[in-house]
Amino acid sequence: MLLAIDCGNTNTVFALWDGTGFAATWRIATDHTRTADEYFVWLSSLMQLTGTKARVTGAIISSTVPRVVYNLRVLCNRYFDCRPLVVGKPDCRLPVPPRVDAGTTVGPDRLVNTVAGHDRHGGDLIIVDFGTATTFDVVDHDGAYVGGVIAPGVNLSLEALHMAAAALPHIDVARPDKVIGTNTVACMQSGVYWGYIGLVDGIVGAIRRERDRPMRVIATGGLASLFSTGTALFQSVEDDLTMHGLVLINDYNKDTQ
Repeated sequence: MLLAIDCGNTNTVFALWDGTGFAATWRIATDHTRTADEYFVWLSSLMQLTGTKARVTGAIISSTVPRVVYNLRVLCNRYFDCRPLVVGKPDCRLPVPPRVDAGTTVGPDRLVNTVAGHDRHGGDLIIVDFGTATTFDVVDHDGAYVGGVIAPGVNLSLEALHMAAAALPHIDVARPDKVIGTNTVACMQSGVYWGYIGLVDGIVGAIRRERDRPMRVIATGGLASLFSTGTALFQSVEDDLTMHGLVLINDYNKDTQ
């Protein structure tokens, strides 16, 4: 069984792939001080509670937080007796290398999403990921990552607004009933929700004009389903895109050994 680990700035997702589907998926807050032993106690307890008894025989890691990778490597080596693939490292090959400026380091999550998006939808694709940052990944016709856009994430923007303006409360992200708010919370919710809809529509439109070709748009990330209700822009909303990409990259590396 493959252990796929997607470490983001806010949360880390662990999923077990049995060859046909994900047998289990768990989420934990990302913390670079968490040790390999702590990971194992947490993970093994969940595996026992859910009756997941199959043995882990391989692992792959995608992490946007470099300081977490060491302990995740130790987890795989010490407790599952396997050497994990780490996306972005030289020994982890991609089906099509990214085409970006020399010396540029592309976030592992963006590379993984590119592989998964191309597998499911083909090329000429824009992947919008609503995470800690809101990212736009442009996938060429052959599946290469060719660049994109990084904007502040929705919750990050809300936190900055709350911290910088003493009179504004901390609010949850939600789609307001009306664009014009009649109280402070409704005004803030409208500004964030419709502001991000406008941001996504505007950036996608600019990418399409620059690429000068039809491009499909898919959404992923924790808030993708919420924002998809405010626009007809997305052809697909996919919660498991990153995990699907990790499985594909792991299989590709096994096949090319």
